[in-house]
Amino acid sequence: MKRVVVTGMGLVTPLGTGLDHVWNRLINGASGIRAIKSFDVSDLPVKIGGEVPPGKSADGLFDVDEWVFF
Repeated sequence: MKRVVVTGMGLVTPLGTGLDHVWNRLINGASGIRAIKSFDVSDLPVKIGGEVPPGKSADGLFDVDEWVFF
């Protein structure tokens, strides 16, 4: 049997990242659904979606460079 250690839990959602940030947006009635900006949707019937907002994690956003190492 292998042992597993959970060192923390977090959220990565269209409302942002991190429990506190996402919870505050939820209780204030915010929506993570907005116009899609990360790729061209001009030829698609749907123009809205729940994208994970890019940016610095200190601002409650998702910074891929903090999590993915090449």
